[in-house]
Amino acid sequence: MPPVFHGGIQMTAALILSGGSGVRLGADIPKQYIEVNGRHVISYCIEQLSRHKAVQAIQIVAAPQWQELICACLEKYDACGKFHGFSQPGETRQLSIYNGLQDIRQYMDDSDVVLVHDAARPLLSAQMIADCVEAMNGYDGVMPVLPMKDTVYRSADGKTVSALLERTEIYAGQAPEAFRIGLYCEANKRLLPDQIRRINGSTEPAVMAGMRIAMIPGDENNMKITTKRDLERFRELVMSGEQRTQRGAV
Repeated sequence: MPPVFHGGIQMTAALILSGGSGVRLGADIPKQYIEVNGRHVISYCIEQLSRHKAVQAIQIVAAPQWQELICACLEKYDACGKFHGFSQPGETRQLSIYNGLQDIRQYMDDSDVVLVHDAARPLLSAQMIADCVEAMNGYDGVMPVLPMKDTVYRSADGKTVSALLERTEIYAGQAPEAFRIGLYCEANKRLLPDQIRRINGSTEPAVMAGMRIAMIPGDENNMKITTKRDLERFRELVMSGEQRTQRGAV
């Protein structure tokens, strides 16, 4: 396990969430462990986070039966040796985050930053990592967002339209989301044992606790693989990128 040094410098730990079952995709294995272009989906964000100079540590939430596969990915793609350890998945996504935070606090300061990212978002860019970390200055957290392009409606019963919402005031959140480790951990702790199970988004506990969360522009390519079409789109993007690389090398 590599050491983490401080000396008054802000440090960043990446928390990769890889405990999901991926049932909506309909695959035999969780989506983050599917192979695309000869490598597992989770390996793409591992590689990006490992080689980024703004990230000093990587913690991964994953069930024991998948840890051997992840270790094989780490051997190949954690070139900078930033992996610190595994955290136990919780009953819900937010409980998994809380478990990861508890482990990260063992080797990072409460004033440091945690980047919460989904293993099923493999198209994480170096620019997005840098933007999230840099935007933390003066804030308790940062969330990349995308503006809504379509007209947005509210329905109370899921069958009929109840109201038209103001599109300019509504945004779609993305990952990674950045938080001050100590404040965010305490925000989640206040929701135990029951309220935390009803949380849908990573930033929700922070907002409920009154943390100051900045919004930065998201990345439309930073998609989350949820459906078969998402997986096919990712495969197409990877293959087209591989072809561009090969053409450039000729």
